[in-house]
Amino acid sequence: MIVIDDKEAEMRILLAEDDRFLSDGLAMVLREGGYAIDVASNGIDAEIALIDTDYDLLILDLGLPKLDGVDLLKRLRSRGNSLPVLILTARDRLEDRVGGLDLGANDYMTKPFQLPELEARIRALLRKEQFSNRTEVRYGSLCFNTVTRTASVKDGEMLDLSARELAILEILIQRTDRMVSKEQLSDHLSSWDSEVTHNAVGIAIHRLRRKLEPFAITIRAIRGLGYRLEKCA
Repeated sequence: MIVIDDKEAEMRILLAEDDRFLSDGLAMVLREGGYAIDVASNGIDAEIALIDTDYDLLILDLGLPKLDGVDLLKRLRSRGNSLPVLILTARDRLEDRVGGLDLGANDYMTKPFQLPELEARIRALLRKEQFSNRTEVRYGSLCFNTVTRTASVKDGEMLDLSARELAILEILIQRTDRMVSKEQLSDHLSSWDSEVTHNAVGIAIHRLRRKLEPFAITIRAIRGLGYRLEKCA
C-alpha cells in the first residue's frame, strides 16, 4: 500500500516502512516539520513510487515485505538513480551497516532511534544534496537558511512567506544560474493526488515577487522559458 501526501512542501520524501504505527507517527512528525511524505508499506510499492516520482530523499527500512530493502536499494542504484538514501532499520550488526553503506546508502540508523537525531540527519542529507552542505545561501540582500528553511534580508528581517512561496523561493535560489520552468515548479509542488496548476504557480510567483522587490530582488519571467531570481539594478 502507498499513502500519498497532498501537502505543499519544498522537500518530498518517500518513507518505505511496513510498521504502520511507526510510519504513521514518523510521517506525522515530518509533515509538521514542513516535508511532504509519501509512505510505501512494502518494497514493490516503494519501487513503483521511486520509478514514477522524483523524491528528494528515501528513508528505507531493510525488512520490507515483497521486496527486501537491500534489493530495493540495489535496483535503485543499478538504474543510476543518485537519490539520497537513509536506511532506518532494526538490523544493527556491523556487517549490515557496512553492507548497506557499500550498496549506496548515504546514512544508516538503527531502531530504536532518537527523533531529533533522525531529523538532523535528514536535514544534513537534504542540505548536502540541494545546497552543497551550505547552511546559508545568500543572493544579494536575501539570505536563505537551509537548516530552518526560512528567508531573511540583510538587516535580519524575516520574510513572511506562505508554504508555497517558500517552496518556490527555495527552488529558485538553488538554481540562481539558470531558468526554472513553470512545469518544473508545478511538478515540484504537486503530489500524486493534489496537482498544483500553472495558474496557481503564477499567482504564487506574483505574490513572492512583491515581497522580494522592496529588497532589490526580483523574479524575472521569460515567456516560454520560465523564471529566475535577479538582482534589481
